[in-house]
Amino acid sequence: MKGKKYPLVYGKSAASSNCDAAAAGLCQEACLDESRVNGKILVCGGPGGLKIAESVGASGLIFKTPKPDVAFIHPLPASGLQAEDFESLVTYLESTDSPQATVLKTVAIFNRTSPVSASFSSRGPNIIAADILKPDITAPGVEILAAFSPDGLLSEHDTRHVKYSVMSGTSMSCPHVAGVAAYVKTFNPKWSPSMIQSAIMTTAWPVNATGTGIASTEFAYGAGHVDPIAAVNPGLVYELNKEDLIGFLCGMNYTTSVLKVLSGEAVNCSEAKAILPRNLNYPSMSAKLAGNDTTFTVTFNRTLTNVGTPNSKYTSKVVAGHGSELSVKVTPSVLSFKAVNEKQSFMVTVTGNDVNSELPSSANLIWSDGIHNVRSPIVIYIYDEY
Repeated sequence: MKGKKYPLVYGKSAASSNCDAAAAGLCQEACLDESRVNGKILVCGGPGGLKIAESVGASGLIFKTPKPDVAFIHPLPASGLQAEDFESLVTYLESTDSPQATVLKTVAIFNRTSPVSASFSSRGPNIIAADILKPDITAPGVEILAAFSPDGLLSEHDTRHVKYSVMSGTSMSCPHVAGVAAYVKTFNPKWSPSMIQSAIMTTAWPVNATGTGIASTEFAYGAGHVDPIAAVNPGLVYELNKEDLIGFLCGMNYTTSVLKVLSGEAVNCSEAKAILPRNLNYPSMSAKLAGNDTTFTVTFNRTLTNVGTPNSKYTSKVVAGHGSELSVKVTPSVLSFKAVNEKQSFMVTVTGNDVNSELPSSANLIWSDGIHNVRSPIVIYIYDEY
């Protein structure tokens, strides 16, 4: 702020006659007396101040934020503080009648060995098809330098126009993955969408679970973090065709009328080959158990297509994940391909007991020929919220 010092004003101490102190402390709309805020740095107990700071004449903003892993562009100088830092500031403000500007410094140190999902990112499990793991993948989506419409406004009170801004969210991750898909397609122009999806998922960087509970695991990051270079040459892919998807939808008990809308043709599920959702030829494997399943056995049927080199042999390896220990058997445990585009099928049998309802149990199946590592997450869970 060019070296100039400004006094701080806590929203609670600048309440208008329209609101109580608690609402003013959160800087809710129409709750602040502009004469007490004008020309000062406004302190708010939540992000509400981001919407009203300019309209009440504030010169800057300090607010409490539950999301310390993302920054936002704001027309005014603004700083989001985590709870502990914010409460320290509020204690200072409430201990003096005439709070003046003080030096405040917040340092966030991120010591990460792998990417993590942002706190605002939505989580699984899949509420429609419980045995299809979602999300599929993670991609860069936090603080992305992105094109911004020059006709758009940063806020209703800021008339400046920019061509670029820093943005965060799914709207940033999605174009990254779309770009990766297009990149993979340029090297493999005959690949179907499902082959490209498989290549992206099975070559992703592993992500370590952070935090606790069901939302910190594969339900936050799926198969991992996208790796565009590796996705170009995955070695093997899980491929889906129209018949596979129709069989999956029949297994989900979709009606004939709905299937006609989705497939563009009349479908009779009594004639089509219905499959269990967990047996869709998907690059990940997941199964939701009933709450009373203390001991379980689950099988997954999959088929791999060789997109690497002819005369290749892949050996399976299972790496333990988190939660209760799973016993995973792969049959056959070795797949030999004589030609490119050749398909080989296998079955995965997972047994275990005492799955925690608060934490899924997982493992990773890796097919390797010594060059390629085709990795698929396996997730077994009990979750009664949906």
